[in-house]
Amino acid sequence: MPQNPHPLAPAWLTEPDDLTALRPAEWAGDVRREKEGPAEGQLTAAGVSVRRLAEEHGTPLLVLSEADVRRRARAFKEAFGAAFRAIGTEADVFYAGKAFLSVELGRWILDEGLNLDACSAGEMLVGRKAGFPGERMGLHGNNKSRAEIRRALDWGVSRIVTDSLAELALVEEVAREAGAVAPVMLRLKPGVHAHTHEAIATAHEDQKFGLSMAAEGGGRSEAHEAAARALASDSLELLGVHAHIGSQIFEPAGFELSATKLITFLGEVRDAHGVELAELDLGGGYGIAYTEADDPRPVEDIAEASAAVVRDMCAALHLRVPRVSVEPGRAIVGSAGFTLYEAGTVKDVRVEADGGTAVRRYVAVDGGMSDNPRPVLYDSDYTAVLASRATTAPAALSRVVGKHCESGDIVVKDVYLPEDVQAGDLIAVPGTGAYCWALSSNYNYLPRPAVAAVAAGESRLIVRRETEEDLLARDLG
Repeated sequence: MPQNPHPLAPAWLTEPDDLTALRPAEWAGDVRREKEGPAEGQLTAAGVSVRRLAEEHGTPLLVLSEADVRRRARAFKEAFGAAFRAIGTEADVFYAGKAFLSVELGRWILDEGLNLDACSAGEMLVGRKAGFPGERMGLHGNNKSRAEIRRALDWGVSRIVTDSLAELALVEEVAREAGAVAPVMLRLKPGVHAHTHEAIATAHEDQKFGLSMAAEGGGRSEAHEAAARALASDSLELLGVHAHIGSQIFEPAGFELSATKLITFLGEVRDAHGVELAELDLGGGYGIAYTEADDPRPVEDIAEASAAVVRDMCAALHLRVPRVSVEPGRAIVGSAGFTLYEAGTVKDVRVEADGGTAVRRYVAVDGGMSDNPRPVLYDSDYTAVLASRATTAPAALSRVVGKHCESGDIVVKDVYLPEDVQAGDLIAVPGTGAYCWALSSNYNYLPRPAVAAVAAGESRLIVRRETEEDLLARDLG
């Protein structure tokens, strides 16, 4: 690739030799650009052209590859299963429903042998509709309501991950009232600073999640106090411990350090109470490729590195190797999806740069921060391609923006698009399967987009587009 000559482009962005080419790491395995035939020049997903998708379902549209979701789910199950069986234990994969969840996607996940990690009564309900039995679901969250806890108990969920001493007491109280024993895990803060955006780093001390492992004034930590209370209760069954250090992480060191601290804690619980806890949840947060700057690790490497740390630490502390669970969400569904937009206004803006001026092209699309708020929330980078046709036009440094009344309504901050992009063209943004539709809103009273699944040359809606009637349905005026 040529060196980037544009003064407004970030250092990581290179001008591609071929603007029609796709980087495989950013896309589902069945997305390609057709070289010939009726869809020549277009992107197709599982054999379905983007023009057909737009005609049948409209835009903006989240397009999910069923085969790719299933393949990635299967890869996690097989890789972690093999790695942990090799050290004498089993591994469970809990799909993190917060990334994206619908009844149909839940069925795919269930079919592939994964469990469901839910963060609310609503997510548990979708899981139930998809067919998950209670023992294949877990309940997370830092502020569970009494009703959510009771529903989890009534439905027989496999674990309730408790986030504080107050919540542990609430779970105990609800379980006692129900005449039940609540299976609980303790979410701990191992103090690991993951290399990610501050808003999605979740294991350091100064944030809302988890029980502190730090002891002050010679007393025992919140984490040790929680373990003691849970073990002493007739209404709680303490299964084990959990930590989640953040999201969109590529560096292995943070995961390994977190596992080391959690297993050390298991050893301390054994020494203090004579009990070896049976389960260890290592969380998730594995990164995906949003742009050329991202280099995700193969799932087999992640699994083998995790298993090695667990094996070595348990051996050093003379602990039985616990049953392990992990919680990938983004890594399963993120790259399996892309968002299809229609371009509208295209204009050039002259910007001061390097003592002179340079041109940045703005390409506005028919969605934006209402269907993907991650760029404004987390300063996230994405890429984009002209999806509806091929062209030999030269590259123009572009910014893909939405239609909302916010200057921060940016979908892709920096990308090279063909100079001849015009109104009516279809633009595809990969890597939007996770945390886009799930975080979507009705800002400016835009209906939330539809979600279409593609498989074997066909597409079908799995979530319909909102209508104007939906927007007004709850307005009592």
